[in-house]
Amino acid sequence: MRLSRPVALLAGVSTLLALPAALAAERVQVVTSFSLLADMIENVGGEQVAVTALVGPDSDAHVYSPRPTDARALAEADLVVFNGLQFEGWMERLIDASDFTGPLVVASDGIAARIAAAEDDGHDGHDDDAHDHGPLDPHAWQDLGMGPLYVANILTGLIEADPDNSAAYQASAERYLEAVAAVDRELRELLDEIPAGTSVITGHDSFGHFARAYGLAFLSPQGLSTEAEPSAANMARLIDVIREQNVRALFHENMTSPAMIDQLAEETGLPVAGTLYADALASDGEASSWLGMMRHNARVLHDALAEPGQDNHVDEEHAHDH
Repeated sequence: MRLSRPVALLAGVSTLLALPAALAAERVQVVTSFSLLADMIENVGGEQVAVTALVGPDSDAHVYSPRPTDARALAEADLVVFNGLQFEGWMERLIDASDFTGPLVVASDGIAARIAAAEDDGHDGHDDDAHDHGPLDPHAWQDLGMGPLYVANILTGLIEADPDNSAAYQASAERYLEAVAAVDRELRELLDEIPAGTSVITGHDSFGHFARAYGLAFLSPQGLSTEAEPSAANMARLIDVIREQNVRALFHENMTSPAMIDQLAEETGLPVAGTLYADALASDGEASSWLGMMRHNARVLHDALAEPGQDNHVDEEHAHDH
């Protein structure tokens, strides 16, 4: 039977509308714990993947409580990726509770964890007994030198889940690692202009890997997890350290309450010099990607702490690289 022209046109439109949904269904369905890993996976997976982050931008993975829909998302996934190093214990429990049977990637696999603050020169100003990570610092993405391990682990998982596209994933991973290495060089050049031994104050102890990689000292009133409220004694001790070390500026974090830093600013008279991104990407703007976040952090630190007359900035031409 021959369709009338209007009916044929409608049928054609319906077919076109169905194409995006069909293409999405053909993509590898990846579920990951939080926004930083989602960005890494999208850069390696490209158009072949559809990524769901259980904890989105500007949200705190430390205190996340999984929902019933999260278990269903895992059960339907082709690949699950999480950080490990006890960063998101709820994720491991969620995986155990779900019916997920596919490939599972621990993105930090192979990374030698930094010994936490109590055993790390004694300069962090907080009690380690109060956090839930144990003696490990899970924030390894704060060192771009860890990028090759993160990318290799993600690449291995994607190839296991979708071997037919292994060549495409390999090519994307190689391009991404070139970008990671370039940004790492940019950060080192920019942060070298900050005087050696400069101390930085942030909301919680999430920049240990950054400090080790780029030569700064970070202090915080909280431990490695934002679940731990700082004690009055810790705050008083940190104020003493701020005065002893001639700290020049304080910094908010995007996914923690500004109250503690604001209190320190009030009690010490120091300015709050900007917002740093530690455990979550921004919802939009430069810090909405992992590499953009790292550039943003380096620029904010440089502008607040570099010696007067030092005004080199990261090349704006690359400001939106992923």
